[in-house]
Amino acid sequence: MAGRLEGKIAIVTGAGCVGPGWGNGRATCVRFAEEGARIFAVDLRSDTMEETLERVRAAGGEIEPYLCDVTDRASVEAMVAACIDRFGTIDLLVNNVGGSAKGGPTDLDEAGWDRQMDFNLKSVYLTCRAVLPHMAEKGAGAIVNTSSTSGTRFTGSPQIAYASAKAAIIHFSKVTAVEFAPKGVRVNTVVPGQLHTPMVESRLAGQRMGGDVEALLQSRVRRIPLGWMGDGRDTANAALFLCSDEARFVTGTEIVVDGGMSARCD
Repeated sequence: MAGRLEGKIAIVTGAGCVGPGWGNGRATCVRFAEEGARIFAVDLRSDTMEETLERVRAAGGEIEPYLCDVTDRASVEAMVAACIDRFGTIDLLVNNVGGSAKGGPTDLDEAGWDRQMDFNLKSVYLTCRAVLPHMAEKGAGAIVNTSSTSGTRFTGSPQIAYASAKAAIIHFSKVTAVEFAPKGVRVNTVVPGQLHTPMVESRLAGQRMGGDVEALLQSRVRRIPLGWMGDGRDTANAALFLCSDEARFVTGTEIVVDGGMSARCD
C-alpha cells in the first residue's frame, strides 16, 4: 500500500535536534519518510542531524542532509537549488527552525530582538520566497510553517520577540495561502504547545527552573488538560496531515497541538 506522501520531495528545515529523542524536525523527517517522501534535511550543523539520518534510514527512507543558514538569503537560495539538483523538484516544505529567548520589551535588547526575528520569522519568509516560485510554476505544493502557542496567548514566560514572531508566522501563512491558492499551493501552520522535546533537558530547564528538569516537566503538565505531554511526533503527525492529499481542501489555517492547554483560561 502506497504511503500518504509517496513520491513526494520534502524540504524540512531544522531537521536536526539538540539532543536524543523526538524533536519536531527530526520527527517530521521520520514520519514523512515512513509515508514515502524523500527528505532534503536542512540544518545549520551536521552533528545535530546524525540521529535524524539514522532514524530515517532505519525506517527505509531516503534522506539527503544539507547545511544551511536559513536566515541568509544566499544560503537559502543555494539550498533550494541543491534540492532541485538532487531530486528534480520540491513538493513539500516544512519550516521548523525556531527557538525562544526570554525578555520583555524593556529588558530584551535590540540585538536580541533582531536575532529572534531573523531566526523565527525571517527564516520562514526566505524559504517560502525561494520555494514558492517552483511550486507555483508546476501548480502544486504544500507548505507547513511551525508556530507556537506562545504566538496565540501568554504561556508563562515573558519572551516578547519569540511570541511576536510566532504570532506573525500564523498571519504570514494565511496571507500567503490566499495569494497562492489559485496557483495550487496550500500553506498552513502547526501550532505546538508545551511538548517534551529534547529542548527541555538541553536548554529550557536551565533557563526556567535552575536546571531542575523534573520540576519543569511537572509545571508544564499541570497546564495540559490531557494530563501528559506530547512530543515532536505529535507535531509531525499534524504536519503530515496538512501535507497529504487528505488535506487537499485545507489552506490558510492552523492545527493546534497542545493537549488542550490553550483552550483553558488559567
